Amino acid sequence: MPPVSAAEAAAREGSGECRSLAQIIDRIGDKWTVMVVGHLSRGSLRFNELMRAIPGVSHRMLTLTLRGLQRDGLVSRTAFATVPPRVDYALTELGLSLTGPLTMLAGWASDNKLAVEAARVAYDVALAEDI
Repeated sequence: MPPVSAAEAAAREGSGECRSLAQIIDRIGDKWTVMVVGHLSRGSLRFNELMRAIPGVSHRMLTLTLRGLQRDGLVSRTAFATVPPRVDYALTELGLSLTGPLTMLAGWASDNKLAVEAARVAYDVALAEDI
C-alpha cells in the first residue's frame, strides 16, 4: 500500500482543519455569496437594494447569506438610528480580498464555457449510448 500524505490522512479522518477549509470553500463558492460579494464590491448597499439587484434570491436566502458572510467576517452590517430604520451592508477588508479570486474564477468560467458545455454533451451522449 502506498504511503498516505498528511493531507490525505487528514481528509480521511475528517480533521478539524479539513472541515474548516471545506466550510470556507462552501461559503465562498455558494452562488448567492458570489452574487452578494459581486454587488457589494461596488460599494455598500441596503438589503432591498441587494434584493432588487440579485435576480431570483428570496428574502430568506438573502438574509441567511448575509448573516453567514457577517459571521465569517466578509460583510459588515451598519444600522442607522433613523426613521425609517436604515441598515447598510458592505464588504470588509477580508471580503474585498475575495473579489480578486472570484473575478479570476469568473474569467476562467467565461473562457472555458464552450469547452465545458461540449464535455457535458459528449458525456451525455456516451451515457445514453450505454443505456
